Parts: sequence; C-alpha cells; structure tokens
Amino acid sequence: MPILMLWSAPRCRSTAFFRMMLERGDLVAVHEPFSSRAEHGSVDIAGAPARSEREVLERLRSLAATAHVFAKDTTDERYPEVLADEAFLAKDAHHTFIIRHPKETVPSYYALNSNVRRDQIGFEHLYELFDAVQQRTGRAPVVVDSDKLIAEPAATTAKYCAAVGIPFKPESLSWSPGDRAEWKATQRWHQDVSTTHGFKDGPSTHGVRLEDHPHLQGHLDYHLPFYEKLRALAL
Repeated sequence: MPILMLWSAPRCRSTAFFRMMLERGDLVAVHEPFSSRAEHGSVDIAGAPARSEREVLERLRSLAATAHVFAKDTTDERYPEVLADEAFLAKDAHHTFIIRHPKETVPSYYALNSNVRRDQIGFEHLYELFDAVQQRTGRAPVVVDSDKLIAEPAATTAKYCAAVGIPFKPESLSWSPGDRAEWKATQRWHQDVSTTHGFKDGPSTHGVRLEDHPHLQGHLDYHLPFYEKLRALAL
C-alpha cells in the first residue's frame, strides 16, 4: 500500500485529523517527519534517525514495506527533495491535502510565532506540492476543507476514506483528550487538540486581529489565491 500522506499549511486542523487517524488503530501514523527534520536537524522514524530529507523519504518507504503508513506534514517549509522525487510523487505515496481559510490560519500562526515570515504561512508551498502531484499522476489529489470537516465530520471523513481506499471507521471520530508522544517536541502548537475529544469549532482565544497588524494582511493577500485554487477542488 502506498504511504498515505496528508499535507497541510500550518494551523489548518491537520493535527486533529492526525489524531483521528491514530484512533483508527490500523495504520502506523508518523507525525510531521519532514518539518521536524527541517527544524531540529533529525527526526526519529520507527526507531531510526533521519538527518536529511532524502533519509526521511527512505525511512518512510522502508516502514511502508511492512506496514500501512499514514504521515502528515506541514508546508511552513519547502521540501525540494520531495518535489524532485518522481516515484514518491506519483506512486510510492498517495498524497492528500487539508486546508483552512488563511484569514484564520495567519493570526493563529502569529499568536504562536510573532516573527512568522510570509512563506511560512504555507499555502504557496502547499499548492506547489499539489500541482506537482497532479502533473505527475494526471489527476487532482484529494483536498479536505477543514471547515466542512468540522461541520460534518462523519460525512467528510467517509468521503475521504472512500477516495483513498480505506474503510471508514466512525468510532475514530472521538478520542480521549491528552498530549501525545508524537508531538512532544512541538506540544505548544497542538495544545488545542490535546484538550478535545473530537472535531469541534469554537471562538479563537489568541486575540490576534489582522487589522492590528498590516503586514499580516499582506501575508493573507499573498496566500489567498493558492488557498482558493485548492478550495475549488475540495471534497
């Protein structure tokens, strides 16, 4: 079975999706191997360190030789080795994507990192990956709109599962709150998910308003066209 990849711009509820996939119990779930390697210099994948993007690809392939693998990652970084790996883009992995409106993700990112650069918002990198997969497979990859996931978790997840060829498990839509070892190194970024027991929406608590930070509006304006292209193709 190809590696099932979920790519996300930061703050798009991808960790909640990851938590749901963990709850299934039939997949080996790998949390942000590419971005962790980029940030920390090394990442552990099934007990083996990967110190380069190429080694991350090799470790994922090795793991997928004996297990059904789901990996999720974020595109605050750009991954040139992934973009150059024809086999990974076209056949060794089944690439899927999750999105959220950047008017929500930009202030949420700023609340956690006030030095956020425009490229770290991630939608340009996300669309570049989407387009690379589409060009090499001849079909548009699956895109999940996380607003629909929150509004209709069962229906949206069922559509996702059907699209990627795995059984839908309704029981995975709820889980026990708590931190996970998978995101220990970046725990503060996943605090919201650690307090939930399922997909939910609620008012933001970070207090960041775009109108108070003109440069953030510039970040939003830049990334909005990439988001809109992906949203037009969402489930």
